Amino acid sequence: MFQAIVRFIVSALVLLLVSYFVPGMRVAGFWGARAAAAVIALIGYLIERLMGENVSPRSRGIVGFVIAAAVIYLAQFLIPSMLSVSIIGALLAAFVIGLIDAFVPTTIR
Repeated sequence: MFQAIVRFIVSALVLLLVSYFVPGMRVAGFWGARAAAAVIALIGYLIERLMGENVSPRSRGIVGFVIAAAVIYLAQFLIPSMLSVSIIGALLAAFVIGLIDAFVPTTIR
């Protein structure tokens, strides 16, 4: 449980940080980042349950990258007042988030 909370908070902070540097992406403050992280996590979970873990962004493949970008792009339609992202912004955000996730451990071992 504690690991999930840490991952959620780190995801929100990374999303907020990425929104400052990626053109075409806007997050409405820390609360917006938390809401966006929750929606992105929920959509990602549903896609993993439907299609299997091979489409997970953690698999670090091109399919995982495209799915991550699509999840970020789709999340804006569920919380339009807190997240706004263009297609290019979603692709750049998925790339940057993937890089950060590869180098910064977000799980407690």
